[in-house]
Amino acid sequence: MRVVLFTGKGGVGKTSVAAATAVRCAAAGYRTVVMSTDPAHSLGDSFDIELGAEATKVADNLWAHEVSSLHEMQRHWAKLHEYAVEVFSTQGLDEVLADEVANPPGMDEVASLMWIKHYAQRAEHDALIVDCAPTGETLQLLTFPDAAKWWLDKIYPWSRRAMRVARPVLQPMMGMPLPSDEVYASLKDLLMDLDGMRKVLTDPEITTVRIVLNLEKMVVKEAKRAYTYLSLFGYVTDAVIVNRLLPGDLHDELFQKWQRIHERYRLEVEQSFAGIPIFNVPLFDREVVGEMMLARMAQAIYGEEDPSRRFATSNAQRIDKQGSDYVLALKVPFVDKSAVDLSRHNGELYVTVGNYRREISLPRVLARRETAGASIEDGELRVRFAQRRTDGKGPKA
Repeated sequence: MRVVLFTGKGGVGKTSVAAATAVRCAAAGYRTVVMSTDPAHSLGDSFDIELGAEATKVADNLWAHEVSSLHEMQRHWAKLHEYAVEVFSTQGLDEVLADEVANPPGMDEVASLMWIKHYAQRAEHDALIVDCAPTGETLQLLTFPDAAKWWLDKIYPWSRRAMRVARPVLQPMMGMPLPSDEVYASLKDLLMDLDGMRKVLTDPEITTVRIVLNLEKMVVKEAKRAYTYLSLFGYVTDAVIVNRLLPGDLHDELFQKWQRIHERYRLEVEQSFAGIPIFNVPLFDREVVGEMMLARMAQAIYGEEDPSRRFATSNAQRIDKQGSDYVLALKVPFVDKSAVDLSRHNGELYVTVGNYRREISLPRVLARRETAGASIEDGELRVRFAQRRTDGKGPKA
């Protein structure tokens, strides 16, 4: 199954682009499902139909789905939901209100990940097109599997054991219920599901990301940041889609000023995303709503290209052999060395860029070696690993 994620700053038109891509895939004969991970769903508006918490057939070979975190929590993680409701109820919240607020932060993203896994595992469709939430929420979505692995490996085992011992002593003194073994078992299932998602999301043969942007300063800057963080976490960006380009024959002074602004940022986009295909989409003379206009947009984006194919295949991470040393190369475009922080602990390399940290499990050949320095070259973070010295004077991290 082919999975394509669309992200970008809010308001750039990524829902329309995602829906148009899905329409084109379906027209090409692929059994296609398009789903929205944005809590403020607009996918149904794009098709001009009502969508619900289950996939709805909207055309031949095409289904659409708006994920509901509340619906998914109650259906798949009932024990976690019941426990959260019980905790809020003991703190004086009305039962109805407690039920409403029992979804912990991030459940929209978690529910979306579960559906991506569901569609990928069942393989009933040929293509899954994902209309992601705006960039910040999308990055949170895509970092969940890494966070889940950390919790599963580092926190969950001792937390569950400690609770088994402490529960009989602490429960009479607490003003709220403590999590039972059933709650922990449900949590473990959730964490393992999220950890399993990493194989689907970071496999470039299956999943790629496409960034949608407009030619405006803040939008372009956010797109570049998104590209940096996506690369950091191992996601392949295979296309950039520049939406709502003004036509070139406008004579109105206001629009001519906007044309000059577009031209300035068009050059920046071409330079910044060199090596990644860039598709330009004009500003249409009517709203992109309904299947006919979505098909028109798809034609403008892809021409005769198959929208399900991978337009770029570069790996965001690799290991090179240089003499007797190994170099771990990780794509971090638009970042200088001062913005990167590195640390190592128990066979893990921690890479922090801005507000995001990635934990990289080092293969045995690197874990046995000393970190011998790092550099930023051509948009890549290159961490060198050298043989350990036996005289205590080995290279320092």
